[in-house]
Amino acid sequence: MSALWPTVIGVSISTRLAAALARIQWKRGAAAGHLPGVGRPGGLRARSLRRRALQGLDFAVVDVETTGWSPGTAGITEIAAVRVRGGRVEAEFSALVNPGQAIPADITELTGISDAMVAGAPPAAAVLPAFLDFVRGCVLTAHNAPFDVSFLAAACAGGGLRWPSPPVVDTVTLARLALAEEEVPNCKLSTLAGFFGTPDQPRHRALADARATATVLAALLARLADRGVRTYGELSASVARLGPALGNGSRPAGTGRPGSGTGQRYATREGCGQGPAGGDR
Repeated sequence: MSALWPTVIGVSISTRLAAALARIQWKRGAAAGHLPGVGRPGGLRARSLRRRALQGLDFAVVDVETTGWSPGTAGITEIAAVRVRGGRVEAEFSALVNPGQAIPADITELTGISDAMVAGAPPAAAVLPAFLDFVRGCVLTAHNAPFDVSFLAAACAGGGLRWPSPPVVDTVTLARLALAEEEVPNCKLSTLAGFFGTPDQPRHRALADARATATVLAALLARLADRGVRTYGELSASVARLGPALGNGSRPAGTGRPGSGTGQRYATREGCGQGPAGGDR
């Protein structure tokens, strides 16, 4: 795994300096030619995206840690993303975030992130511009994507930033597509990480969980390719067929664009519901 331009914003860096350093490191990586697809005019267009081979797409695998369940009342404490193309990690982004509120004791116990750790960290509004630069031109991917995406979109709105509504893939839904129920008892990230033997085990820290999800994503896409699902359009069609198969008529958030009616709802299989501090792991 090659993390060419990691950006880690720590508690000892001031808000303005942290955001500036994130932008500088990201721009250096792009200028060196290590980060393909960034800054393409217009980003990913829907029509051309459907014809694109999944192995040729840039995925930004994202994880957020939070102070609670709802973006209306809770805040982000950590953001991480891993850029992947063709199963290869090309760059990483990680930042602690000051949520502007106390972190509940049970969340600190779960994540290890304390009030002291985020006291000097920048707020979400200062971190998000660099994060959005990092994921530009990518298919946003997360485990229980509606949880992470809802917090990111809400943080953008709260900071006066435009949420770009990127295409979204949910690895929970990909697991339902690619794995038989007798293979795994549920589709928690920890279960899938164990099943696929990911080098990084999820531990309710954003970068570790994003790395684990990236490995799970590559394994799931390889399985789907063996079944003839090799383009984004074929993946979208498979997700559309999965809804009726789950028996409730809903369209799971396997692929879609937040705010368009897709990518926001998903049916649950045992152990795959949402949860605080980054969703059910």
